Amino acid sequence: MTAATVPGAAAADSTAVSKVGERPELQRAMQEFVGAGFGGLQLRVRDERGDWVGSAGVRKLGGSAKPPTNGRFWIGSTTKTFTATVVLQLVAEGKVGLDAPVAGYLPELGLDRRITVRMLLQHTSGLFNYTGDFDADGNWEPGVVAGGKDWVDDRFHSYRPDQLVRLALSRAPRFAPGTDQRYANTNYTLALLLIERSTGRSYADELQRRILRPLRLDGTSVPGNRSRLPGPHAHGYYRYQDAGEWKLADVSRQNLTLLAGAGDMASTTKELQTFIAALMGGRLLPAALLDEMRTPVGPYNLGLGLWVQDLGPDCGGIVYQHNGGAPGGYGAMMYSSADGRRTLTASVTTADAPIDPAVVFPAASDKLVKDVFCAQPRKAAR
Repeated sequence: MTAATVPGAAAADSTAVSKVGERPELQRAMQEFVGAGFGGLQLRVRDERGDWVGSAGVRKLGGSAKPPTNGRFWIGSTTKTFTATVVLQLVAEGKVGLDAPVAGYLPELGLDRRITVRMLLQHTSGLFNYTGDFDADGNWEPGVVAGGKDWVDDRFHSYRPDQLVRLALSRAPRFAPGTDQRYANTNYTLALLLIERSTGRSYADELQRRILRPLRLDGTSVPGNRSRLPGPHAHGYYRYQDAGEWKLADVSRQNLTLLAGAGDMASTTKELQTFIAALMGGRLLPAALLDEMRTPVGPYNLGLGLWVQDLGPDCGGIVYQHNGGAPGGYGAMMYSSADGRRTLTASVTTADAPIDPAVVFPAASDKLVKDVFCAQPRKAAR
């Protein structure tokens, strides 16, 4: 599928690039996202050749303007790396024990005392995922509304973190704590409650105090009940069925209290780059805890709020990442080398093409990641 065949998508040459070299391989990779049916892409890369930024596709369906390269977007589960970093800072300060029972900090929830703080961060608690989960027979067990027409109609609804956790705790655990691994937003909403109980301040305030303000991330926020993206942004769209008919909604505005602590932040590609480079460079955590964060466990190769991905010895080796997606319309990418000197951050928006982003995204993103991390450094001119 080419960009020209995607309704509302930009033509194949619709890219905006920085002045630091054309980087044709990155421009082609961006266009592959648009050609696959995504509405637009903002991309930022830092490597030995300097910083490069570009965009492809359209900012809004029906228009011709490209996505702003400084645009805000919902980062979805990329939020989890921020949350894990704050928890580990509390561990460093002795306010939280990494292997202590979470029930000791939040006794009112009646948690299984075998569930530790570490298990929350590496998704080994066994708790039901409040946005829906599979049961032992492989059947889908719904949670809070996070998709379809019901979500579109109710996407401005506000949730409290304790409300989400209590819903999860009303369902049977998926497995005994520490015996398996399954991704669950519940773990990180519990981490939010843990942060608030341990500090006496709100999650948003702690993020500001510990990460956003020190790194000068003025474009990154926890909007809470505010549903509007603050600042320039590309529009994201969500296809859904209503009475057997496909419809399209602009979901640029949505209330992400649905994913408190697990996916409720907004940011920019530049500020995600600043954050992941600072984290990998040792500016946010002591070396021992950064090592813990980057040590993978289980079938998912998950550390503590980071995925550990081995690209192979001929392709940059190990990279650390946490991608994310809001319930509809937006996806985020955040990758870094171990030293933070080579990074890739991006925002993807969906459009009106009849695609399943979960199916199309992996192939397009895999090529982009390899274009960035497999590239060999240029030799200095003699």
